[in-house]
Amino acid sequence: MPKRVGIENSIAAAEAVALANVDVVAAYPITPQTHIVEHLAELVAEGELDAEFIPVESEHSAMSVCCGSSAMGARTFTCTSAQGLALMNEIVFIAASLRLPIVMILANRSLSGPLSIWNDHTDVMSVRDCGWIQVFADNGQELFDHVFYAFRVAEDPAVSIPVMVNIDGFIVTHVIEAIEYWDKEQVARYLPPFKPVNVLNPDAPVTMGAFAIPNIFSETKQAQNEALLAAKPVIMKAWDELAKVTGRSYKPIETYKLEGAETAIVTMGSFGETASIAVDRLREQGKPVGQIRLRLWRPFPFEELRDAVKGVQKLIVIDRAISYGGPGGPVASEIRAALYQEKHQPSIANFLAGFAGRDVTPDDFIAMYEKTELLARSGSPIRQEDYLFYGVRE
Repeated sequence: MPKRVGIENSIAAAEAVALANVDVVAAYPITPQTHIVEHLAELVAEGELDAEFIPVESEHSAMSVCCGSSAMGARTFTCTSAQGLALMNEIVFIAASLRLPIVMILANRSLSGPLSIWNDHTDVMSVRDCGWIQVFADNGQELFDHVFYAFRVAEDPAVSIPVMVNIDGFIVTHVIEAIEYWDKEQVARYLPPFKPVNVLNPDAPVTMGAFAIPNIFSETKQAQNEALLAAKPVIMKAWDELAKVTGRSYKPIETYKLEGAETAIVTMGSFGETASIAVDRLREQGKPVGQIRLRLWRPFPFEELRDAVKGVQKLIVIDRAISYGGPGGPVASEIRAALYQEKHQPSIANFLAGFAGRDVTPDDFIAMYEKTELLARSGSPIRQEDYLFYGVRE
């Protein structure tokens, strides 16, 4: 029977990786993900996990080791944050192009400078276009479940693409929650043994990561993009099967109190739970407000988003990163692009908030709603490039 345990989310995530019967963990410590790989190292050292833990000298080396172990047919895991992700950036792109089903937890943190160890989404947005499947977990239970989910999707023979599970640093990583653990029977039902599509074998050598001349490079990128888009049915089925095993349902786009809503607050990551409280308070005041949570970031859930916004007149999109000199936040930019040629196009108010761990409360979400309503009543059109930094001191 599954058991509920009060535990730090990072420790629970490490134990989920162990329950998934990982073969190789290669990582370098960096705040706020350190507790995950630290606990995995303890499990290996104490003989509780039969795996290779490879302590490397940098994140670049960590992802390089992951590529090698995955190419040899080992179930492979790593974890990083912020500057660690930036240092492994070169190999992150290579892992995707080699179609290596590596799983990585990214504990989202600000990229320097100035130096900050706190949470926002600037790190993940720096690899938005790296070719990995990318999902967001809002809390510890979602993180625990998505460890198994990530291995199942990545290792599916029809996919064979690395998967990145994003969690908000400190806000999720360092919080103690009640986590419902999976038992071994659930893991066995949901996650089959890893059967790699392509394996390096000295007795039957193949080439991986060959040099590409100009007249074949574009074809490889087209094939890579088509593979990522074609992964969508597997992504959906894996969530359906997870619901059968655990009773917990996940979707690319999740909505809350959207029935009859004229305005929807759009969030990604742990802000979702805080925004829900604001929606409840606004509904109590008779305001027609709902919520949309983005869970799947890549491949982007175009159709699910378009279905979700039908009937909604205004979107309040919260971004925790900025495209400097561009159209504001990356999430708002993606949503505008997704709705650009649609007959129904809600106005989009883009707020940049919660940078480097700055707190955003239910009252702040209510204030963003009131600001959006004020803008709407003013009659001034909201342009594509319009955005507002929220809570910045004048």
